[in-house]
Amino acid sequence: MAIRLPRVVSAKKVPKGYFAVYVGENLKRFVIPVSFLNQPSFQDLLALSEEEFGYSHPTGGLRIPCDEDLFLDVTSRLN
Repeated sequence: MAIRLPRVVSAKKVPKGYFAVYVGENLKRFVIPVSFLNQPSFQDLLALSEEEFGYSHPTGGLRIPCDEDLFLDVTSRLN
């Protein structure tokens, strides 16, 4: 007998070419372009995430352990 789990549907869908990250103590959600992954300054933020959480993100989303102001400063320079 198989167990059927309910399908989880997010009310906030992420458009193609973007991904969601969660930033700061309040886990504020930001949807950012995939192209940011190639940027050295964004890769530094990803390194912080790896140091803090490894590759396990129990919330199901990528969490970046910095304050929102720093995140906004870094990403505003990437646009």
